[in-house]
Amino acid sequence: MDLLSMLNAFFTKFSELINTTLVYSTALIFGALGGIYSERSGIVNIGIEGLMVSGAFASAVGAYYAEEANMGIWSPWIGLLCALLFAMIFALIHAVATISFKANQVISGVVINFLAAGVTLYLVKVLFNGAGQTETLNDVFSKWEIPLLSKIPYIGYALFTAYPTTYIALILVFVTWYVLFKTPFGLRLRAVGEHPSAADTVGIKVKRVRYIAVLISGLLGGLGGATITLTTTSAFSHNTISGQGFIAMAAMIFGKWHPFGALGAAVFFGMAQALNNFMRLFDFSKDIPQEFLYMLPYVLTILVLAGAVGRAKAPSALGEPYDPGKR
Repeated sequence: MDLLSMLNAFFTKFSELINTTLVYSTALIFGALGGIYSERSGIVNIGIEGLMVSGAFASAVGAYYAEEANMGIWSPWIGLLCALLFAMIFALIHAVATISFKANQVISGVVINFLAAGVTLYLVKVLFNGAGQTETLNDVFSKWEIPLLSKIPYIGYALFTAYPTTYIALILVFVTWYVLFKTPFGLRLRAVGEHPSAADTVGIKVKRVRYIAVLISGLLGGLGGATITLTTTSAFSHNTISGQGFIAMAAMIFGKWHPFGALGAAVFFGMAQALNNFMRLFDFSKDIPQEFLYMLPYVLTILVLAGAVGRAKAPSALGEPYDPGKR
């Protein structure tokens, strides 16, 4: 094989790796952005995993019944809408518990994770005659090619041939940055996360802002779960998410609660998952236990979090219930 052929093979494989990285990163981006909204307002939300589970379930069920109604290419979009609504129900439970009743935010998030896992598994068995997973979807998202840009050698396939949810996630990174740092609502949200008493003093409705932030986190978490179902697995089962919500939280923390930082961290973790598939293309991977390749993203998550602790500064009022009587 001559040098030109070797370079062509290398860049082709590398473009495939980048493209696969974006596929795995998308759900993490949604989850991390959802966590940013919630935690920037002062509400700890380790229930991102449960929100993604609920979104993955609702998207599978919604898309399935849309297929049954012969909605064709609109089916995955119906599933996406169902994911948003269903995940927001769980986010509302978390918001009521932590904001209105001042429950421990960590415990409430754990409850959301267990509740979502139990409820969705139960509903799957009820709706699909005792089966352990939903029916496999026929109509799921396909990759979109951006005209002209997708034709650029190597780069075109790597960056400009992606699922619509990937484009939505990347757009939402910029939208989130603009909302948080360039709008009055973003200023209020950050204020209630840093110093709710001072925010209340100038007329900001602390509870209202926090409710909105937690509901937005539910919407984005649901999108993250739906992305996995509607692009990768084509069905929902109890292990569809498999800790992706916790990795999204790690991306949020590693990204220092900033949209662009979370994007970079999500891409890092997404590449760790993509390497799992990429390494199988080489003969030497046969000597590596498959379990080691599967656990690579989770090991990296632990290592990154261990290194980030103490250096990532969380919002000052994160985890503290707001009591107007104490200022």
